[in-house]
Amino acid sequence: MVDTLKIKKINHAHIKIECNQGIAYELGEEFSFFVENYKYMPTFRNGLWDGKIKLFDSRTKLLPSGLVSHLEDFAKNRNYKIDYVESAQYGNPNVTNDIPAKNIMEFIKTLKLTLGGKPIEIYDYQFNAVCHGLKNKNAVMISPTGSGKSLIQYVLARYYLSMLNDYKGSKKVLIIVPTTSLVEQMYDDFRDYGMLVENGCHRIYSGKDKDNITAGIVVSTWQSIYKLPKKWFEQFGMVIGDETHLFKAKSLSSIITKLTEAEYRIGVSGTLDGSLVNELVLQGHFGPIYKVTKTKELQKRKVLSNINISVLSLEYPPEIRKSLVKTEYQKEIDFIVTNKTRLKFVKNLAKSLKGNTLVLFQFVEKHGKPLHEQIKDSVDTQRKVFFVYGGVDAKDRELIRKIVETQSDAIIVASYQTFGTGINIKNIHNIILASPSKSQIRVLQSIGRGLRISDNKEPLQLYDICDDMHWGKYLNYALKHSVERCTIYDREEFPWKIYNIKL
Repeated sequence: MVDTLKIKKINHAHIKIECNQGIAYELGEEFSFFVENYKYMPTFRNGLWDGKIKLFDSRTKLLPSGLVSHLEDFAKNRNYKIDYVESAQYGNPNVTNDIPAKNIMEFIKTLKLTLGGKPIEIYDYQFNAVCHGLKNKNAVMISPTGSGKSLIQYVLARYYLSMLNDYKGSKKVLIIVPTTSLVEQMYDDFRDYGMLVENGCHRIYSGKDKDNITAGIVVSTWQSIYKLPKKWFEQFGMVIGDETHLFKAKSLSSIITKLTEAEYRIGVSGTLDGSLVNELVLQGHFGPIYKVTKTKELQKRKVLSNINISVLSLEYPPEIRKSLVKTEYQKEIDFIVTNKTRLKFVKNLAKSLKGNTLVLFQFVEKHGKPLHEQIKDSVDTQRKVFFVYGGVDAKDRELIRKIVETQSDAIIVASYQTFGTGINIKNIHNIILASPSKSQIRVLQSIGRGLRISDNKEPLQLYDICDDMHWGKYLNYALKHSVERCTIYDREEFPWKIYNIKL
């Protein structure tokens, strides 16, 4: 006799699996994973946690709805039968939309740009992504920075809202972004695409009204809404998570779990961090991964700029190398970002480059502010130098972004947190990675800031600063991080060359 798993949607966030306890145990094992570096976490060390993320609740037998395809693979590998049970309210977990692609294209032709009233132009890969999202209702869309993710989101939201007359209930669209800057940028993008944002799009971040929303689309930071009650989230029938690789935190997960009435669940990101655990958590929230396009493909099509990477390997004096052997990670990083000679090198590099330059840092007080002050004091007063970090108001950040797009020789000293993710600057010629980092997401997102075709049509110049403080066989942390970044460049097929510089 073949064992059967009965699957039923209890809402749009979770499915329930009816099965015997033996299979429930197997499911618990299949959908549980050790968190990276769990052995070093206090809760594990103190015996309060086993170090695992458990996606299947063996007590309630609930599984995030986006993992249906993984559940099917699990059943197929064990010769288990799956029986989908129809829910009167939430439908069948395995049914997709039957929307002809030509209907979607005809709808897109009705959308007009604000400037000049011309029809929106959409690339084939963007159109395919829209069709995939509307048909499957659930997806994590991976598409590189500069590929037009905001247009994909705009068309998804507008088409969904156009279906409401033929749809059960009148549900709004919630677009969640990680920063206030991205709220403003998304708002402006939608206005450029032709939406009457004053009536059709509502913004939520610090100080903005969260109630009495009449607009069909709501764009919000996750920080502004994660504490709101579940009832508030029931007004949404579609959720789009922009920069979805950040949706790993518990507070972000709680938002997606509260969106029980959101049948359409789309995550959008330029890259994921390569962790199986994190990818499955995201897929649980939004659905299977769908790769929209690749950076290399967009470069071939002249949609994105080419890139030249210079790895500037700073060779520290022997006495410094010896003194820092086997030092703690944070002490090494603190030494690097506060080193006056290194600070002067970064200042001189930024000052010497032609075109608009983005200098990215991690620590505001001990690195960003001194770096900004030195650069500002050393350049001609006619050259614009901006400083951007979390303490700068969102509207001011947006204003700086727009000013830079009209400049040809400006310098932006910005934190990774504010300008390293999602911000769209169309006229960046040089990027300096001034702080050590091994994060795949941070590196690729930072590169994405400059891949849009600039006014001079020249390749983006990326300057990756490597801090070489090795002593004998001992390799310091920052040097190891640099090696990992170069591995990322190789995988992405970005050309790079190393230059050794005595500090």
